Amino acid sequence: MARYNSNDIYGVNPIAAMPFTADGEVDESSFTHMLGHLAQSGANGVTLFGIASEFPKLEDYERQRLAEVFINTLRGSSLYRAISVTAHSTEVAVKWAKRYQAMGADALMLLPPFFLQPSPQAIQQHIFSVLEAVDIPVLVQYAPGETGLPITPQQLADVSKRYPHAVFKIECNPPVDYTREFLQLAPQASVLNGYAGLYMLKMLAAGGKGVMPGCSFTEIYVRIYQHWKQGEVEKAEALHAALLPYIQQWMTHCEYIIQVEKTILMKRGIISNDYCRLPGWSLTQEDHQRIEQFIEQFQL
Repeated sequence: MARYNSNDIYGVNPIAAMPFTADGEVDESSFTHMLGHLAQSGANGVTLFGIASEFPKLEDYERQRLAEVFINTLRGSSLYRAISVTAHSTEVAVKWAKRYQAMGADALMLLPPFFLQPSPQAIQQHIFSVLEAVDIPVLVQYAPGETGLPITPQQLADVSKRYPHAVFKIECNPPVDYTREFLQLAPQASVLNGYAGLYMLKMLAAGGKGVMPGCSFTEIYVRIYQHWKQGEVEKAEALHAALLPYIQQWMTHCEYIIQVEKTILMKRGIISNDYCRLPGWSLTQEDHQRIEQFIEQFQL
């Protein structure tokens, strides 16, 4: 199979949710069913162990097993398969990165370490060490709202120039000016945006290559992206405008949208249970009504 390079990481790349049973155990059959659904959704790739995968709530042996299932289930599909490296230790992050590449991941995502506030030099060394350990594309994640860690556009540009297989997931809030400044410094770089696609069209207009939302309504993002690619900007804008009130509300807290996406996946019959490992978020009756309205409005 042909190896992916940084230019192949584009389009709609949802973060895989992590299905659990009602008693909080990993639900492998729901996981594989969900991956099968994503393979038919029109997405370009899928990423495991993002924040929407509840990665801090998984045991190491679960992570190893899920990575194997993920790679094998999607083998032969048109999706690129990315796995996130989230370890706060540089040595451990390098081991996971090498392990995932050896297992057959097409790309990695890298969450820079933030626990106990490492110095900018230590963070840079962490990023460089992982990039030097592998030769598949690595999505370097910039999520200062979640990590409390600022990285300047110039620092990201330095990474891009030094490592051509680096790709960038930019989800500062708002991300557009930051992305423009970064792409002026590193015009060759590939940028995807997370943050539930709140800024999806503005990021595409600024030179971004794609979006990394949650995975419970991937088809909506695919339709927006396809309209954009076909030059149907008004259709893209109208569909995004219809989506915006929902995601603006749900993105007010990370645990809120993680729970909402799980509940949507369950109501659509894609996973069996919407349990999130604790601590989590409790949905109100009003939330459930809004989810029903959302599913009906977008014909999911």
